Amino acid sequence: MTNPKSPKPTEPFSRNLVRIVLALAVVLVVAAGAAFFYASRLSDTSRHADIGGKVQVVINARNCQPNELTVPAGRTVFEIVNQSDRSVEWEILDGVMVLEERENIAPGFKQTLAAKLSPGEYQVTCGLLSNPRGKLIVTPSAFSEAEKGKLPLTAFLGGLAEYQIYLAKKVAEFQNTVAHLSSAISRGDWEAAKLAYGPARAAYARIAPVSESFSDLDTAINARADYFEKREQDPAFGGLHRLEYGLFVDNTSDGLEPVAAKLVQDTQALKERIRSLRISPDRLLAGTASALNRFASTAADSGDDRYAHTDLQAFAGLIEGSAKTADVLRPIVIKAVPKAFEGIDQQMIAVKALLKTNADNGSYKIYNTLSPEEKGKVKEGASGLADQFSKLRDQLGVD
Repeated sequence: MTNPKSPKPTEPFSRNLVRIVLALAVVLVVAAGAAFFYASRLSDTSRHADIGGKVQVVINARNCQPNELTVPAGRTVFEIVNQSDRSVEWEILDGVMVLEERENIAPGFKQTLAAKLSPGEYQVTCGLLSNPRGKLIVTPSAFSEAEKGKLPLTAFLGGLAEYQIYLAKKVAEFQNTVAHLSSAISRGDWEAAKLAYGPARAAYARIAPVSESFSDLDTAINARADYFEKREQDPAFGGLHRLEYGLFVDNTSDGLEPVAAKLVQDTQALKERIRSLRISPDRLLAGTASALNRFASTAADSGDDRYAHTDLQAFAGLIEGSAKTADVLRPIVIKAVPKAFEGIDQQMIAVKALLKTNADNGSYKIYNTLSPEEKGKVKEGASGLADQFSKLRDQLGVD
C-alpha cells in the first residue's frame, strides 16, 4: 500500500519542467531585450527620428546626434535641430567638397534640407568648425540605378570648358584685389586698406558657385567669426572677415600683416586648386543655389559683411557669377528643354533691377543704411534666384 504522505512519482519531474520553462522564459526575455536594444540603436544610427519622412539630426554644443546616418540614394529631407547656444551650420561633405548645407540655424530652431545624394560615404559638419565630424552613408537604391541613364557629362564639355576659362580669370582678379589689400596693410595705410576690402569680397563672390569644391580653402578665406568657438577672438579666425573686423571695428591696420600674408598664400593655393578642379553641371547648379542661399541667410539682418557693410557690392559679384553658370549651360539645355531658363531669367532681371535701385553714384549703398523692408527684398531676391537654380537642377537630373 502506498503511503499517502509520500510524494507522487511525477512531482520531481513537474518541478524540473517548471524550472526549465522559467529558465527558457528568462532567456527569451533577455534575448528580446537585447534585440530591441540593438534595433533601437540601429534605428537611432540610421535615422535618429524619422518624422513625416524627414531624417532628424540634433546639433549640440560639441557634436551631432546621431553622429552616423544611413540613407538610401536619392532625395532625402533632413531636419536639423539646433540645441546649442549659438547659430550653427550643417554641411554634407565629399572630401573637401560641400555637397549640401544649411547655415545660420538659430539656437532652439530647426531647418530642413533636401539633398539628392549618390551612393557613397560622406562626412557631416556639426556646428563649430572644431567639433568632430559625423558620418553619412548613402546606400544604392532604385533611384541611383535610374540616374545612370541621365544626360551624360560629355554633352556639356564645351560649356564647362568655357566656365573653366572664366573661373581662371576671376581667380586671377581675386588674387590682384587681395594683393592690393595686403599691400595697403603692409604700408600701414588704413584708409586704402578699407577701400580695397569691398573689391576683394566682390571678386571672391564671383567664384562662390564653386567655392564648396574647396571647402578647406573657403573656410580659410571666407569663414565668418560665428563658426569659431571664441568668435572674433579665436586664433583660427582669419581671412577676409578677420581683416574686415580689424579695419572696420578695431579701426586700424596694425597687427593685420600676418593675416593678410596668409590670405595671399591661400589665394595662390586657390589658383593651383582651380587648375585641376573638375566641374559637373549638377555641382555647378547646386553650388550656385547654395551660394545664393548662404547670402540670403544673413541678408535680412546684419548681412555677411557685418563690419564693413559692403554686402551689396558682394551680392553684385555673386549675381555675375550666378549668371555665368546659366550662360554656359544654356546652349545645351534649351535644346532639350526650351523654356528651362525662364524662371532664372525672370528672377535675374528682378535682382539686377533691385541692385540698380540701391546704387548711388556708381557705388552701392552701405548695407546698414537699408531699412528692414529693403533688406527683406534683397533676401527674397537671393533666395528666389536660388530656388530657380535648384528647380533647374532637379528638372535636368544631369550628372
